[in-house]
Amino acid sequence: MDRTTQLTAQRTGHTAPARTTGDPLRTSRSPSPAGPGEIARSGTDVYDPATPAGPSASLHRRAARVLEDNWTGTSTVPSRGLYPHQWSWDSAFIAIGLRHLSPLRAQTELETLLDAQWADGRIPHIVFNPSVPLDAYFPSPDFWRSSTAGRAAGAPRTVQTSGIVQPPVHALAAWLVHRADPGLSRARGFLPRMYPRLAAWHRYLLHRRDLGGGGLASVVHPWEQGMDNSPCWDAPLSRITPAPPRSFRRADLDHGAAEDRPTDLDYGRYVRLAADYRDGGYADGGGEFAVEDPAFNALLIASEHALARIAQELGAAGTARHARAERLTAALVERLWDPAEGMFFCRDVYAHAGHADGDRPTGDHQRRTRDQARRGSRGAAERDGCAGELIPERGVTGLVPLLLPALPRSVAAALVRTAEGPHFGLGGATRLVPSYDLTGDAFDPHRYWRGPAWFNTNWLLERGLRLHGEHGRAEALRAALLGTAYESGFAEYVDPYTGEGCGARGFSWTAALTLDLLHDPSGAEPVVSRTGPGAFDTAHGASQRWHGSSETGTKGGDRG
Repeated sequence: MDRTTQLTAQRTGHTAPARTTGDPLRTSRSPSPAGPGEIARSGTDVYDPATPAGPSASLHRRAARVLEDNWTGTSTVPSRGLYPHQWSWDSAFIAIGLRHLSPLRAQTELETLLDAQWADGRIPHIVFNPSVPLDAYFPSPDFWRSSTAGRAAGAPRTVQTSGIVQPPVHALAAWLVHRADPGLSRARGFLPRMYPRLAAWHRYLLHRRDLGGGGLASVVHPWEQGMDNSPCWDAPLSRITPAPPRSFRRADLDHGAAEDRPTDLDYGRYVRLAADYRDGGYADGGGEFAVEDPAFNALLIASEHALARIAQELGAAGTARHARAERLTAALVERLWDPAEGMFFCRDVYAHAGHADGDRPTGDHQRRTRDQARRGSRGAAERDGCAGELIPERGVTGLVPLLLPALPRSVAAALVRTAEGPHFGLGGATRLVPSYDLTGDAFDPHRYWRGPAWFNTNWLLERGLRLHGEHGRAEALRAALLGTAYESGFAEYVDPYTGEGCGARGFSWTAALTLDLLHDPSGAEPVVSRTGPGAFDTAHGASQRWHGSSETGTKGGDRG
């Protein structure tokens, strides 16, 4: 029997214990109670050797096969050839899809990642596989030097990681994974082990990374936000002196055409920022780049709501975390919302109106800004002219806050209008929502995050549309996502107009989120709001038909 035929959850009305095996992707039913060392399940999901009926069966099998092929035994790589390690937000999205195949493996995915957490709370954006040669990926472990350069910040000594972070999707993923099989989760103590680590992660972001003093987290490198070479970073990056070209080797060009990749100048700036952060012992607040990003903070807010649900599951009230999430939503609107443009924009924390374009604040001025931010003195920073300024580039990051339940109705409605308008073409000019403004001077349908459509951002928008009652638009986007995933062979990203696959094929989060869209988690509880509809655990409509091929490609990204 094909292993992928064992991976479909079927609802039943009785309890069936499952005996785990050495491979967490497999479970088997047993008529007897679980014995010593076995995990008894008391939930309603029983895993049966059958795939979904109807036209979705082929898509389900192919998506499951991608995740099986990219599984290493303890985690899932984004793709075997281009990205041979574990990436932070990839693993969170992967776990969200894996929960429909094996809740145990989804739990393992997150546990492996958080085992590499630093003592200061940060979750590194890469956990390196020591069996992979150093020259297979750059920046490699010998560039980051986490166990030595990160010693003061509490980097682990037994595993090598990067020193930067990625968007905080993890608490949301942990809650959804728990909901897939609460009995298994409780038997393994999954949430009691995850909660303190996730709380430390959020505490790190809310305190160490509030560099603007307004309550929002800042990213200190474009790779942290996940949308690596977005035009939203061009202005703050222009102030960075690039590393000499001969000081590093771009491994990404071994896999993709230069015209689809970041420029050498941009890459030199990425390397300079990362090297300076490393050489400063990964201490926050001492660099030249700090940006408050809408999507990064929206995902932090969504995960704070999820962390409240986890706290409630563990017997606490959770009200303080819900309240914090609502305060963060208000701060997001106050600092990053532009009502005239109908969307959110990134804020360049170290830029301000008193400097000419391309200039950066003086060292004394910037240090004063950071000191005020660390004290939480937003008013003082604003009086001193250091509140930063919005970056006038329309990226998909400015639409992602649609997934938040506490957005004012006028803001949510404006985001939908902007998504459907000429800049993003939702439901009209484009097949999927692009990563950058279709009308922008920097738009390129194939250059990584400067125009192509990505599955994770479109999945987040589908969730947001559904949350705010836009069910018709959400269902149309869902159908487009499923069709494009099938036809592109689960591509890393696609041309937003045609759906032509770009980058790696058999990409893990594309396959995982396809599975999440295919499944109907009936009876699931809301995630991100105490009283409103759930944005993530919602039922989906009827399946569609998809046709396409699964050829592999070689153009890919650096992903930091």
